[in-house]
This record gives sequence, C-alpha cells and structure tokens, in this order.
Amino acid sequence: MPLLSTRKNDKKVKVTFGNGLLFVEKENGKQQAFPLEWFPELQKATDEEREDWTQTDKGLHFNKLNLDVSL
Repeated sequence: MPLLSTRKNDKKVKVTFGNGLLFVEKENGKQQAFPLEWFPELQKATDEEREDWTQTDKGLHFNKLNLDVSL
C-alpha cells in the first residue's frame, strides 16, 4: 500500500542580490525584483545574513534578521 502524504512539495526559488535589488526567481523562470530600500535590514545586512533564508508559504524568511518578505 502506498504511503500518502498531505505535505506540499517544497517550492524552490533562487535568491540573489545586485545593484541595490533583491531578485527572486521562481521555478517557472519568472523573476521578481524588489528595491533593497524597501527592506533596510537587508540593505545593511552582511552576505552571511542574506544567505540564511528559508522559503515560507507566503514568501521568504531571513532567519538571522528575523525578516519576512512576501512574494
């Protein structure tokens, strides 16, 4: 008998930073760009702080900054 799971498949996104912007690329290739001035914590953050994120149901959570970005 197969094992059933109600857990949704993890959605994967690619997160990069450049030219004062936060870029989020979704699995389907669509890309969104957000000015870092909207997120002063991210603008001032170190690379280590920016790289420590997890995807949530509503967007991204930057763990070391305790910051949520809705997508």
